[in-house]
Amino acid sequence: MSLAEAVYHVTESFPKSEMFGLISQMRRAAVSVPSNIAEGKERGSDREFLRFLSISMGSLAELETQLILSQRLGYLRDADKQVLAPLLDETGKMLRSFKKRLEQKQGI
Repeated sequence: MSLAEAVYHVTESFPKSEMFGLISQMRRAAVSVPSNIAEGKERGSDREFLRFLSISMGSLAELETQLILSQRLGYLRDADKQVLAPLLDETGKMLRSFKKRLEQKQGI
């Protein structure tokens, strides 16, 4: 949730011409991460949960790509990158660790 919140704040400074482009894509990807975790948890099985954790990880990878593009286009300020990079890394580590533990529990 912290990552999604930070993405919303950071993209407020992007050019308005990106409102329906990069801003929208980044916000959707950022919101998708915790949303898929929540949905997977409520599915009632570890296998389904694992599937939704994988989807969350995909959304996180999309967001990372979009942040790189934003930086290359000059939209992402260095100060904002310094806020987002650790959140992106931390979220990825948590997802990978959680997924690994569930896989071990399932014997996958």
